[in-house]
Amino acid sequence: MQKADFSETEKKLGYVFRDKSLLETCFTHASYAKTHGTQSNERLEFLGDALIGFLVAEELYRGSDDQEGDMTKRRIAIVSKRPLEEAVRAMGIGYVYFSGGENNLGKKSISSLFEAVAAGIYLDGGMECARTFVREKLLPYAGNFDDFKSRLNELYPHAVQYGECSRSGQDHAPCFTVRVTASGKSAQGSGASKEQAEQSAAKALLELLDTKRGE
Repeated sequence: MQKADFSETEKKLGYVFRDKSLLETCFTHASYAKTHGTQSNERLEFLGDALIGFLVAEELYRGSDDQEGDMTKRRIAIVSKRPLEEAVRAMGIGYVYFSGGENNLGKKSISSLFEAVAAGIYLDGGMECARTFVREKLLPYAGNFDDFKSRLNELYPHAVQYGECSRSGQDHAPCFTVRVTASGKSAQGSGASKEQAEQSAAKALLELLDTKRGE
């Protein structure tokens, strides 16, 4: 593996690694690791997922008087692909070691990079450094999204189904319509992408189910 200069990346992270090999692993995608016989960031991603969940839960516990259910919904919304992806893009970072071109990266790979970096900072500098990273780099963007799909999955695990109803508009400006079903009820939503349409449908179904429970 040819050594890369991570100085600009560390500035964007707001953290300087003592263990540069750990830093390199944080930014090594599995596609590169498999073809070059090195270690990917997947193990760090596993650790980072749990770590971020804990740190966000801690922030919610200390920063509000919300009840358990409300804090759970908020934590799920924050520790999801969309806010993590937004945080990565806001920092202007990306995989340094990747085979296939950055444009081929899926949203899951982008959000996983934040998890891997958080774990790397924790292993390199300890919990307080990881806490600062999550607080400064994730939480400012966490309020940009309300993950209705995650809320619905939390309420009805393994029982939520989505189906595309239609697609209209031009290729550069499509409009998707999606139907979601759970607990014997269904609702539709539309958006410029399938993800947006699914979020819209999930929101509509949650509102419908809340109304039914209140009757």
